Amino acid sequence: MLDLLPDLCDDFADELLLLPSIFRQFGGKRIFTGEVVTVRCPEDNGLVKETLAQPGLGRVLVVDGNGGSRFALLGDNLAQLGVDNGWAGVVVYGYIRDAGAIATMDIGVQALGAMPMKTDKRGLGERDVEVQIEGRKIQPGDYLYADDNGIALSKRNLVQR
Repeated sequence: MLDLLPDLCDDFADELLLLPSIFRQFGGKRIFTGEVVTVRCPEDNGLVKETLAQPGLGRVLVVDGNGGSRFALLGDNLAQLGVDNGWAGVVVYGYIRDAGAIATMDIGVQALGAMPMKTDKRGLGERDVEVQIEGRKIQPGDYLYADDNGIALSKRNLVQR
């Protein structure tokens, strides 16, 4: 399968929330889906690391970095942690680094862009909270679908694995 979202939009348009077309593909897995886990952590990726170190069970981590571009909230080491622990993907409302390495990994990654500066880990942030991306609300437990066409969410699982 090369595309997922067009078919989902055809079949479930009234159940989908589309995120704005501001995200770029970075991961080696171009199509990914899963139940959402949320983290809000502007300019501090300590909670991202802590979350990806836990069993992913095919879920997708949505990281609300408030769209900030000063620091990368995900790099190759954290992406590899996600691969090793069974995460389907990571969506970063912010920036990543190590884009070349992440492109070779079996994990979906979408973010606003890439920038090389890492964050400090100061223990800031919140997990399993509602996050907003340009006015669109994302709850823990929502289902996320991502491919080269964009990112969509629903309240129930619309795809059988």
